[in-house]
Amino acid sequence: MGYRIQDILSFLDQLAPPAYQESYDNATLICGDRNWDLKGVLCTLDCTEAVVDEAIQQGANLIVAHHPIVFKGLKSITGKTYVERTIIKAIQANVAIFAIHTNLDHVAGGVNRRISDRLGLLQPRILQPKKQLLNNLVFFVPTANKNQVLEAVFQAGAGQIGEYSDCAFSSEGMGQFTPSENANPNLGQRGQAHEEPELRVEVILPAHLSSKVLAALKAAHPYEEVAYYLSNLENENQEVGAGMIGILPESYSEEEFLDYLKQRMNLTLVKHSPLTGKRVQKVALCGGAGIFLLGDAKRAGADVFVTSDIKYHEYFDAEGALVLCDIGHYESEIFTKDLLADVLSQNFPNIALYLSKVVTNPTSYR
Repeated sequence: MGYRIQDILSFLDQLAPPAYQESYDNATLICGDRNWDLKGVLCTLDCTEAVVDEAIQQGANLIVAHHPIVFKGLKSITGKTYVERTIIKAIQANVAIFAIHTNLDHVAGGVNRRISDRLGLLQPRILQPKKQLLNNLVFFVPTANKNQVLEAVFQAGAGQIGEYSDCAFSSEGMGQFTPSENANPNLGQRGQAHEEPELRVEVILPAHLSSKVLAALKAAHPYEEVAYYLSNLENENQEVGAGMIGILPESYSEEEFLDYLKQRMNLTLVKHSPLTGKRVQKVALCGGAGIFLLGDAKRAGADVFVTSDIKYHEYFDAEGALVLCDIGHYESEIFTKDLLADVLSQNFPNIALYLSKVVTNPTSYR
């Protein structure tokens, strides 16, 4: 039995939940039908007319791109721009285009982790963890039913804290209720007050999974009416956020590090702020345009900050605290297509999978 395009998209949505994308982004299925039978997948950084031609030649009917080809709203599709021509060509050829952008930037195993691995960083962690992405769920359950209910909410995605799973806190108490004449109580009698030894159980969960977790709670709970409350947390989610920081296995002089950076990232050149004369071992980074993280990189004690799209005056903001390195937007994220191909091949070993050979870099050097 073959796969549908929806099978691939569902997996990618679990890898990098759409809820983690920025509000301005368009990480989604841009064109095509989720219910089409899958013929093949082409992984790319950008989707252009040439990439669609490549997919057609390979027999792939799904393009998985990091950057969305449609970023702003289109009021007409007449072929007057490369964006419109790309969409028209894909639709005419029955090729679906899916974008997985800032949501893949923000997950711990995403774009920035791939760059960290390229640089050989140890102990990589999110540079700027996001807040308000977690919920706290408190519910009350008879002691005898604790394990079955907890297992259900864990399976639905609750109870993960960093490298620890199945996390919960329980405290004992006495529940009290009086079922009405129209109730169908699991415990107690209609019209009679009842007390039952219960546990108050607390778990943390990603906010975007709240509906799924609540449905699992209610399905597994023995009571007709489940007592619970759900609240938003200000806590940082250490697994979701912008940029990454880690430690090199050994320190380098700044000149040595720049050469190492060029070699590891296959660079033609590196634009950088003035050197400080310090040794380099702690490296902050962000694929794409990441200068907004400069303050975080400084506070984390980074020796260098590797990113792209740095403007002229922003180089002054390094202020001798670290070295800013601009390696180019394309160059910083090109290995994202390898990341996508790797995770898809590991989880769908029998699909036709292709890595785009089209160079979509809009910038040239002499």
